[in-house]
Amino acid sequence: MNGTEREFTSVEICAGAGGQAVGLHNAGFRHLALVEIDKHACETLDLNVKGNAEWDGCQVMEADLLQLDRRKFRLQLGLEQGDLDLLAGGVPCPPFSIAGKQLGEDDERDLFPTMLKMVEELQPKAVMIENVRGLLDQKFQSYREKIIKSLESMDYVKCYWKILEAKDYGVPQLRPRAILVAMKREYAGNFLWSEPQKRPIVTVGEALAETMRARFDVVDDPRSESAYTKWLKSASKGVAPTLVGGSKKHGGADLGPTRAKQAWSNLGVCGLGVANKPEEMSDPGRDLFAEAGPKLTVRQAAIIQGFPPEWKFPGRKTASYRQVGNAFPPPVAQAVGEQIFAALKAAKAACPGKSDRLFELPGAPIEISEVSDLPSDLESAGVR
Repeated sequence: MNGTEREFTSVEICAGAGGQAVGLHNAGFRHLALVEIDKHACETLDLNVKGNAEWDGCQVMEADLLQLDRRKFRLQLGLEQGDLDLLAGGVPCPPFSIAGKQLGEDDERDLFPTMLKMVEELQPKAVMIENVRGLLDQKFQSYREKIIKSLESMDYVKCYWKILEAKDYGVPQLRPRAILVAMKREYAGNFLWSEPQKRPIVTVGEALAETMRARFDVVDDPRSESAYTKWLKSASKGVAPTLVGGSKKHGGADLGPTRAKQAWSNLGVCGLGVANKPEEMSDPGRDLFAEAGPKLTVRQAAIIQGFPPEWKFPGRKTASYRQVGNAFPPPVAQAVGEQIFAALKAAKAACPGKSDRLFELPGAPIEISEVSDLPSDLESAGVR
């Protein structure tokens, strides 16, 4: 199915390396735009989306949301208010993360107000917002109430705001995330009002057996078979701790704080770093035979996040790993997206008399050069 054949549309902000985008794509949505500020993540999105018929019509925009002119962004996508089916985003998590200062709405990195302004401008039929579990702590209750009241003032109904564990959706790691789904009142009645149905647990060993076997097989070392067998036994014990991507200011390419590293060690994986990419590697065996076990490659970390094997991560190891470690697991996004898709489809079936207007796909996106009065803020957004 190519992009133009997909029934419902979506726009995503804070798209990162595309974890949520992949999941919503797999759920059936046609992406009109993926907006992200990080240039490395935009390179990843471009590499995977540009020229890909399944993503036809999707624009990758390198943009600072605080500087983006929302009205002209909407017009550029050829959208009237209410045309868009889904607005999704994984807004920055540091304001609510237990690993940070938990400043919440007082943190300058909090983009919930910006997300709500995007909702106000686009008036999508559904909204999906992902964040860390800390946002649902008691200390942020009043802030959550403000967000819900703001959505209600725009005629949205909260379908749920729950913590979903990635391990419950076929992802071999814990990764609890707070997921908010809201829909316009006329569509919300078609939502199931419950979290997605859980799937069987997948262990680290099950997820990585093929790629780890391949890594040991290319090394001419008598230790390979016993080292692989030892790793597989440990890795089959369960799921991984939450991957930690770190940031440009803090953290590098390793698998997290002390407790996380110990949990990885119990699974037969060395968490002190990430293995070099093949093109950066002079000795393939260097990252395989440590006492703590093999280090993961960026590709294997992406498998732990639930990315499909065809999704590519360009660039050097650290930048690529940070994108992977900070991603939203595609299978979780897909599970939630399928619920939203089903609700929209039910609503469309229930009102055939007006479905043509409510659910028609927008026309071709407007190129920047076609909009005579685009200001510098959209130009600086760097539509790719």
